[in-house]
Amino acid sequence: MGKTLRRGAQDRGGRRLAVGVAAFLLAASGVRAIAQDEAPERLDRGRFTAVYFPSERTLTESLLEYSIRNDTFPGLPRPRQHVLVAIAPSRKLFREWVGPGAPEWGAAITFPDSRRIVMQGRFAGADAGDPREVLRHELAHLALHEFLGDAPPRWFDEGYASYAAHEWRREDALAANVALALKGTPTFDELDAEFNAGSTTAQNAYALAYRAVVDLAALDTTAGLARFLSAWREAGSMDRAFRATYGITLNGFEQRWQQRTRRRYGGLALLGDFAIGGLVLLVLVFPLYFSRRQRDRQRLAALLAADEAAERAARRSAIEALLRGDDESDLRGGPSEIPPL
Repeated sequence: MGKTLRRGAQDRGGRRLAVGVAAFLLAASGVRAIAQDEAPERLDRGRFTAVYFPSERTLTESLLEYSIRNDTFPGLPRPRQHVLVAIAPSRKLFREWVGPGAPEWGAAITFPDSRRIVMQGRFAGADAGDPREVLRHELAHLALHEFLGDAPPRWFDEGYASYAAHEWRREDALAANVALALKGTPTFDELDAEFNAGSTTAQNAYALAYRAVVDLAALDTTAGLARFLSAWREAGSMDRAFRATYGITLNGFEQRWQQRTRRRYGGLALLGDFAIGGLVLLVLVFPLYFSRRQRDRQRLAALLAADEAAERAARRSAIEALLRGDDESDLRGGPSEIPPL
């Protein structure tokens, strides 16, 4: 999925129209990397401007139309800020546009201070996900940033974006996360650090963050996140927003979320791991067991054959003795001498 990159004060001038032009020129700088006769194009729809190459036209039009139809986000007022979306036609240009600070596994990157999204085009593989879901995830970052600025910690920022994009498949990662059963659920501070780890750890972090925001929204079945986000903006503190909205502390919610997540997914992951381990054990052990049984049968057959051969030899020996005319005494060890009278 995507990642939010927050820039310093030097990038905040991007709130002017000049940033949109600069980003457009940034896209144009990659013309020669695609083809000599292919120039970037621009498409404006509502509050969205897209920069793309002709090969991405169909995808771009579909994404903007979808975004206009679904331009509201849970608990937030309708966004008003203009957004620039740059769709890269190749992996090379995508890496150039997002810069060295972006993870290799990211399908899209958001720059909140300049209200800019860079995402992969048609070259993206199946693991990048549905492009409409990817873009909505990034737009949710911008909507949250427009309302709260840089206040949200990373876990809430990513969890909210996944929640707004309806990324239900995130929970599949939790069902396979054995660490929940063995090590327990991380704290929110530990979760923030895991987003900067490798792909697998980061995907687990996204899933845990998504689960945290889902649990948070479930605390208010009527208003969802709306009252909480408004209280957060007014108080300027996440902890005070928890107290005002739910009557609990941030730390109290964290502990509740840790317990519920481990109880719900830890045992399931461990059970699944045991099932996989059992299957692997069966695959490894069964051939050995079958081979042992084969050797035992062969050894038993050899012993039976040896017994039969010995029995046949004994019968032949007895028959030969009878044919030679030997009497019973001879068979017992030879004739007995009669003492003289």
